[in-house]
Amino acid sequence: MIVLGIETSCDETAAAVVTDAREIRADVVLSQLDDHTPYGGVVPEIAARAHLEHLDGLIRRAMAEAGIGFGDLDAVAATGGPGLIGGVIVGVMTAKAIAAARGLPFVAVNHLEGHALTARLTDDVAFPYLLLLVSGGHCQLLVVEGVGRYRRLGTTIDDAVGEAFDKTAKLLGLGYPGGPLVEKAAARATDAGRDPGRFDLPRPLVGRPGCDFSFSGLKTAVRRHVEELAKASGGPLSDADRDDLAAAFQATVAEVMADRCARAIRRFKEEHPQGGALVVAGGVAANRTLRARLATLAAKEGMPFVAPPLRLCTDNAAMIAWAGIERFRLGESDPLSFAPRPRWPLDPTAAPVIGRAGVGSGVKA
Repeated sequence: MIVLGIETSCDETAAAVVTDAREIRADVVLSQLDDHTPYGGVVPEIAARAHLEHLDGLIRRAMAEAGIGFGDLDAVAATGGPGLIGGVIVGVMTAKAIAAARGLPFVAVNHLEGHALTARLTDDVAFPYLLLLVSGGHCQLLVVEGVGRYRRLGTTIDDAVGEAFDKTAKLLGLGYPGGPLVEKAAARATDAGRDPGRFDLPRPLVGRPGCDFSFSGLKTAVRRHVEELAKASGGPLSDADRDDLAAAFQATVAEVMADRCARAIRRFKEEHPQGGALVVAGGVAANRTLRARLATLAAKEGMPFVAPPLRLCTDNAAMIAWAGIERFRLGESDPLSFAPRPRWPLDPTAAPVIGRAGVGSGVKA
């Protein structure tokens, strides 16, 4: 089975060709980073126009790299949501056009399910498994029981962790996107041998019951330290101050994540004593400090730990094609009347979270 995948939910335009033998024959991603950096974040209208301008060329390139024609495809899969609706519409309509012209099945994929199932593409992870899904718009702990079967154990009550990285980077004057820049700054502090405990930051919800997350207070604490340092020096932050604060923030996030995951692991083991893996996915899963901390936790708990290759943590079309394969071989596809969705929860039965609009409903921020 060969499936073309299309991803246009945010600020990466992507196309990929994947087989049911877990072979990624082509995986093409065009970043819009340069387009959005001047604005300090993603501008939906700019993103949608860029998808419209580049998607056809990326599909042609992916097909050429895979060495196939449209007649060799068994289905077309595209992100149907959640995401910035303008971009989602571009991808869905392109996929529908190919499906209609070639008489192919069309599969609308939940972007979050693409992330959730990536570990099955890369490592053939068996169901059930415990998933930490972390990105710019999402921070959730879920039990993955099967394709389309997700049960949320916890989510953020305010900022998503990727959002907290972006806001912290802005406070520190590091620029955009925040995640990679904070990680680089923290690495400079480590390489210089400086004390990672120089700044005492709060660890929201650590030790508290449940599996929810909170990062708003941590972000506020970073802002206060920045203001105090600027006041003391009478000028901008020094490079050492900036790097040390980035290191403290990153270490604190990793500690919070490990605490919340440890509680989720206990619940997961009670419900699934036969075991399963701890999987981390999403853009923030590319952070090496977080991966190392979770790997240590999983080893302590006697669980396999799976993190996709870095290039498959951020948004890509290979995960969309694979999720399409997972659904299609179960006999599922979608009509051409499918309507793109700005919101699409993985667990629609989960209670809404008070304090953050959209969390639990699959908002792509």
